[in-house]
Amino acid sequence: MTSNTLTPPARAVDASTVTEALRRTAASHPDAVALRTVDDATSLSWSRALARVEAIAGGLAALGVSRGDTVAIMLGNRIEFHLVDLAAALMGAVPFSIYTTYPADEVAYLIADAGARVAIVEPDFLAVMQEARSKLPELDHVILVGDERAPDTIPLSELEGANPEFDAAAAAAAVRPDDVVTLIYTSGTTGPPKGVQLTHRNIMAGASTVEQMIDFGPGSRVISWLPAAHIAERMAHHYIPLIYAGTVTICPNPREIVSFLPQVRPNWFFAVPRIWEKLKAGLETMLASQPEEQRQTAERALDAAIQRVRLRQRGEPVPDELEAVVGEADAAMFAPLRAMLGLDQLHAVNVGAAPTPVEVLEFFHALGIEVAELWGMSETCGSGLCNRVGHVKIGTVGQPAPGTEVKLADDGELLVRGAFVMPGYRNLPERTAEALDADGWLHTGDVAEIDADGFVRIVDRKKELIINAAGKNMSPVNIEAALKASSPLIGQACCIGEARPYNTALIVLDADYAPVWAEQHGLPTTELAELAAAPQMLTAIQTAVDEANRHLARVEQIKKFTLLGEDWLPSGDELTPTMKLKRRPVADKYAAAIEAMYAG
Repeated sequence: MTSNTLTPPARAVDASTVTEALRRTAASHPDAVALRTVDDATSLSWSRALARVEAIAGGLAALGVSRGDTVAIMLGNRIEFHLVDLAAALMGAVPFSIYTTYPADEVAYLIADAGARVAIVEPDFLAVMQEARSKLPELDHVILVGDERAPDTIPLSELEGANPEFDAAAAAAAVRPDDVVTLIYTSGTTGPPKGVQLTHRNIMAGASTVEQMIDFGPGSRVISWLPAAHIAERMAHHYIPLIYAGTVTICPNPREIVSFLPQVRPNWFFAVPRIWEKLKAGLETMLASQPEEQRQTAERALDAAIQRVRLRQRGEPVPDELEAVVGEADAAMFAPLRAMLGLDQLHAVNVGAAPTPVEVLEFFHALGIEVAELWGMSETCGSGLCNRVGHVKIGTVGQPAPGTEVKLADDGELLVRGAFVMPGYRNLPERTAEALDADGWLHTGDVAEIDADGFVRIVDRKKELIINAAGKNMSPVNIEAALKASSPLIGQACCIGEARPYNTALIVLDADYAPVWAEQHGLPTTELAELAAAPQMLTAIQTAVDEANRHLARVEQIKKFTLLGEDWLPSGDELTPTMKLKRRPVADKYAAAIEAMYAG
């Protein structure tokens, strides 16, 4: 007897490699939109994206790129990044991204460490790449993306399709699960960046947990806006949409992300704490500018909603009266606010990479935006711990994701084990041995606590804990988070206190908000250097520090601060590309200012 039952198409999430997942997605959802610009001036379906990936892969093969070779990519957020990255991976090569803020010396270091003979760059970063190339005799080819032409470069448009005889299917079939699919270079707070090697097996294991935690099906919308060199961008806006047939909208300028939200209405959105802190400050400013009666109504509604959030977090019943008040407020105020922000069609919304102040999380939960903290590392494909939708415990990074084992070492360090954990660092066997023990546990470097329900709270990085002169252990990251949450005027803060009698802080104004505040308060200048010395500004920052201190234990409180008249930028002296503090360089650079706070 002949069966009429059709065999369901092979699921991409069940593929053993990223390249096979791409081919399955293109076969199952050929006409679904894969990559688009916000105005749809450019839009590629999954079948068209695969065709272009295969054509670029053929061009790379013609240049001599083969399985196991590395390919450097220095591109901003643009459709071509996704295509060239997947083209290299399709043929078993190892693409890796370089932060576009890196100077030539760091670019040269990464390319030399990776051993890349081919680099792909866009015109804005060509000068830096050319300077780096002068120190890289092994870098044979530079491929230029876009319409511009430059000496000693190959236009991507000419490379694409230059090898029509290339057998893409055979190349993809030759890729093995344990082949390295990318390198993620860590941002190097304590030394040169380390190249985290991630395999196809790692990525597929990390991505497979998504369907058990988030409603992310075909057509689900995300925005590509974070640096491609960061694991969060790679997973959330590159591999996961590929594996689940999502739609990626490109946001070329990260500063415009808030304006992109209502245009895209993402189903999943991930952002670092600073984005949520700025959104909260902007909304509070907007509410404060309302006429008195409307402002009071909004404040009462928000207070009631926050009260409900806190009751739910404590597991206590919410009185019917309170529930009714919040329900009315949601229909009249919160729902329109979510729509205005473009956060009204979310299936999940997450925050990570640094601690998020509890009051920021409570604020958005009150508005009906369930911002959930998660935890991951480059070494774990960004996977590990996550608060599930509908089961968020504020102040924690959630419970282990499916397939994740966690435990604490004797000193409180968080240990993680799972199929998504890297096999090791590139060219660094000793550092690999320090991170991965014989039983496969990754020593994360984070000090943590695990409660009775399995929710994990991150205390701080093990190497960054402050021990003051009295022997008290403190988390500078949590203190700094409290400072930044206390006022939108504070853009960055660095807590000082190691072996000191009390804590102090170096504070940097928010370069976007401080000039606006200055105009609103009639100050004659908007220059950061002058604002930092203005008595009115110093008073405002002191008020913010006092507010932060209310949320800190006495021993953690900031006794003195120095307001610096400059901006701290990613990849500068003070911050890594991922906005983490370079504590030792900061201490050295501002030694005189620090000592002055402890003098007398």
